[in-house]
Amino acid sequence: MDPTAPIFFGLTVAEFEEISLQVCVGGLIAYMIFIIGQLAWESKAGKYGAIWMFVGLGVGFIGFMAKGIIQRLLGIE
Repeated sequence: MDPTAPIFFGLTVAEFEEISLQVCVGGLIAYMIFIIGQLAWESKAGKYGAIWMFVGLGVGFIGFMAKGIIQRLLGIE
């Protein structure tokens, strides 16, 4: 099987995987932000507590986004 042949919607497998990763992980990050906001709201953490919840729990997806930016800046893909 030719790895460069279009498989899904006119995309190669690698292109489809890259787009799927970005869209699905982006959706997951948005859902995680919603969950952190709900935790802050239900715990009545206040403004300062909510900021720390977002900082503490959001470091993981900030790292994921930084990885993509650094790869583009260095030309690694």
